[in-house]
Amino acid sequence: MFPVEHILYLSAFLFSVGMMIIIIKKNAIMVLLGIELLLNASNLNLIAFNQLQPELFIGKIFSLFVIVVAVCEAAVGLAIVLRVYQFYQTSVLSEISELKE
Repeated sequence: MFPVEHILYLSAFLFSVGMMIIIIKKNAIMVLLGIELLLNASNLNLIAFNQLQPELFIGKIFSLFVIVVAVCEAAVGLAIVLRVYQFYQTSVLSEISELKE
């Protein structure tokens, strides 16, 4: 097994990459990808801390809940992005505004 520190370093890297994607990218689908990376980083944290007490399943259960939330977020987010794209003909977040003509 990997040491807990290595998993936490990987989780911190994934979290920072996800935050960079959310901050830098202008495409709505890329922002959703960044949010998914954030959720996966939190899953890695939960599993890593669960390794400290393997007889308890709390980290694994919370991780399953986060996976379910991530799946729902991806489905609803992609549906919203598709509807916005049909209406505005763009997926760039800065160009989506009801006040612009």
